[in-house]
Amino acid sequence: MAGAAAGAVGGALARVPGAAAATRSRSVRTAAPAADVVVVGAGLAGLTAARIVQAAGKKVVVLEARDRVGGRTLNHSIGDGKVVEAGGEYVGPTQDHIMKLASDVGVKTFPAYDTGDNVYYANGIRRTYSDTGPLGTAPPDPLAADVVAVVEELDLMAGQIDVTAPWNSSQAGNWDKQTLQNWLDTHALTPNTKALAAAALQAIFGAEAREVSLLFTAYYIAAAGNESNPGNFERLINTRGGAQQDRFLGGSQLIAINIANSLSDVVLGSPVRSISQTSSGVTVVSDKLTVQAKQVIVAVPPTLAARIQYDPDLPADRDQLLQRLPQGTLMKAEAVYDRPFWRGQGLTGTTVSTEGPAYLTFDNTPPDGSPGVLFSFIGGDNLRRWSRQPADARRQAILGSFATYFGSEALKPTDYFEMNWSNETWNRGCPVAVPGPGVYTSYGWHIREPVERIHWAGTETSTWWNGYMDGAVRSGERAAGEVLGAL
Repeated sequence: MAGAAAGAVGGALARVPGAAAATRSRSVRTAAPAADVVVVGAGLAGLTAARIVQAAGKKVVVLEARDRVGGRTLNHSIGDGKVVEAGGEYVGPTQDHIMKLASDVGVKTFPAYDTGDNVYYANGIRRTYSDTGPLGTAPPDPLAADVVAVVEELDLMAGQIDVTAPWNSSQAGNWDKQTLQNWLDTHALTPNTKALAAAALQAIFGAEAREVSLLFTAYYIAAAGNESNPGNFERLINTRGGAQQDRFLGGSQLIAINIANSLSDVVLGSPVRSISQTSSGVTVVSDKLTVQAKQVIVAVPPTLAARIQYDPDLPADRDQLLQRLPQGTLMKAEAVYDRPFWRGQGLTGTTVSTEGPAYLTFDNTPPDGSPGVLFSFIGGDNLRRWSRQPADARRQAILGSFATYFGSEALKPTDYFEMNWSNETWNRGCPVAVPGPGVYTSYGWHIREPVERIHWAGTETSTWWNGYMDGAVRSGERAAGEVLGAL
């Protein structure tokens, strides 16, 4: 893709592409164009930053490795002009920044389907329950009290976290030297509680409890809010009143597409290979274009930022941090049906199960109610195990889980597709980078610290709603403010 004009971007995106790899042309223009700011990455963070910089009257060039914009948001066509999300999609209370941005670029929301009962499946027994209680995901069996107790203690821990510097919290050293698994082993009393925790973590982090720092877990819960309404576990996982409350009309990627169409220079299929800086500016070299600029914003996942060559080298602590922030292991598996038949059974489409491979399910049906779509997150060890199986076997196993929860009609979808974000060259995982023990207390304060003319964006750098679309937008706003102040 050679064009940088917004019209060319719109033409490329009108196809609503799937997971096609970016073009890898090695050609570089000999005459390097000049800009005030280069943005590396056309996800929500990078595009938000570029939009603000351009609005301030500065020249900005966005370089994107893939043949599309949107980063970890991706619309998937299901026919008749309808799409569902193969990546990030939900928004809810306190996610004010993504909501305002969407409104500003003409993308509206609609409520996620939440009428009826949820399904809980454990030990071969299927139950249904209402999600209208104080803890919407508490299942109707004797372990409910156990789950509530664990959540209450995690909320108390989150209340001690300063989201701007969790590594400075009074218990940071103690919490960061252990994994969440260490903590659960002494607090979760039943096997089912541990199984539910594993299912939740696979969806939230794409990781297992043994991989995640307890400090990061407490911070992640604390970050599920905003300055006037700090986070809690319930908001993180609930539909009604939680992070899964609403969806975007036209799919979440439409926000990125609309922003890109308003920008003057977005170059697709152009992965950045090196960033050099001197006292007077930066030189950013990509496969399509070399750009001379005054400032650069790197708005890609940390594991990808680490693959860029820097001259001079990044400070050692910054480089060490990037080496310790792997992306989660996550896939979305979705089945399309003629109609959302589970709704006729009085069910929301939401399942919480202690058995896989589909431990959690959700209704992803378009807003007009047709066709019906169910999806599940497959993450952590669950995905590592099933990704080694033949695709047909994995499909049948996932549909088998759906049938266990909703009946045999679930075995006969009209379409089925998977999006394994761990296989994506320009993501290497999803939904967020997952620090293990010791990372935050050793290196955490470098996550947002500029390196001279290099500034960092991406949801992993956000204070509030880290790992979510709102966090990505917030990080882009912060980075834009930094470069405009520097200019």
